[in-house]
Amino acid sequence: MTSLHPLRNAARNLLSSVHPHGPSQHPTAVAVAARKPPTEYFDVADCTKTDARGFVHAVESYHAEPWGLYLVRAADAPPNRYTETWLLPAPAVRITMSHANNAHDRDPIYHVHVGEYARIEPKRWRATHHYLDIVSRNGHTPELHGLEDLFAAHDAGYVDATAAQHIIERANTVVSGIVEHDRHVERWLGSQGITLTWL
Repeated sequence: MTSLHPLRNAARNLLSSVHPHGPSQHPTAVAVAARKPPTEYFDVADCTKTDARGFVHAVESYHAEPWGLYLVRAADAPPNRYTETWLLPAPAVRITMSHANNAHDRDPIYHVHVGEYARIEPKRWRATHHYLDIVSRNGHTPELHGLEDLFAAHDAGYVDATAAQHIIERANTVVSGIVEHDRHVERWLGSQGITLTWL
């Protein structure tokens, strides 16, 4: 199997670009259970979402735009009541926010999931998560999570070295884009002609 050293070096470079004065986390060895890239399906016609384990969840509403698919549904755990998600094929990210009520947060926390997101049928979408997540608040340095999950998947043969390298590069593009647009997720997306709407 291809050595992980180039991948770990790429990850260190990514962390250095995010935290130039000393990253708060490093891609060090951590015991992580390997798993296949989780895939979910979103059925617009019947307002449901099928998670990676095969469980079906109700969706309150869907809304499609040329750049992606929006959905809102009940949150999985309190104190949050609502979860909003955008699936965005072009930048290859899924962006999620959770709320305690139906009012838009003044200081939202964006969870940006790197992966593949696509409409596979006229009213059906597929989302495959590629392990890496970026947590971002406007004006703050984005935080990268999931490197050891990616490395564990590589070790188990679920992701080859080329794919893992591409995933890291994709995350680097996302982080760099957010930072270059005043550490603001929606300004970065706006530069690509993507306008998100929320509750």
